[in-house]
Amino acid sequence: MSSLAFSVGIVNPRKFSSKLPRKKIGSTEASNISFSSLPQQSSSPSAPVLQQNVNPTPLGRRETLGFGFSFCFLDVLLQPEAIAAANAPPCELTVAPSGLAFCDKVVGTGPEAVKGQLIKAHYTGKLENGTVFDSSYNRGIPLSFRIGVGEVIKGWDQGILGGDGVPPMLAGGKRTLKLPPELAYGMRGAGCKGGSCIIPPDSVLLFDVEFIGKV
Repeated sequence: MSSLAFSVGIVNPRKFSSKLPRKKIGSTEASNISFSSLPQQSSSPSAPVLQQNVNPTPLGRRETLGFGFSFCFLDVLLQPEAIAAANAPPCELTVAPSGLAFCDKVVGTGPEAVKGQLIKAHYTGKLENGTVFDSSYNRGIPLSFRIGVGEVIKGWDQGILGGDGVPPMLAGGKRTLKLPPELAYGMRGAGCKGGSCIIPPDSVLLFDVEFIGKV
């Protein structure tokens, strides 16, 4: 890891819940944050979370599944995928009735995902100002989760599975998703510790998602 690297934390799309004991990730203890229905995955401590509670209670089991606090921001920027994305032409977003905006950069040629199916996907997550908060490409391992059953945040389920004006993704496809707070981490934000959050409350998030296929 580069000597210029610094820790910004990892926050993936897994859904948060609230009944898991604290878990040590690396050398840092994360609050009870877990991503709602995404299976726990040691390779990617951060993934989009599904539902969220309005009350500022401690993040629970599903949220804990998606967090870690040793992420190299510089390394993410140096990834070939990040460089290619920076040089790619602007993608015109289409806004669905739910508020989810999407744009297909590459239309896949494989089968679409089926609700409840275990699938895998690569992603890069950014705040609306362009700050990268997590990327599975940096870890070299895609995120695996069951689609459409609440293991990830709502914007991911809809953005990949389709519905409500959003076409389903096909395996091999790459899509940009813009999630309003209610389809992401809402009022609580994510990765919060010591009064600061990796993803601030009420954040609009951007995800570049590559749907690889079923596991």
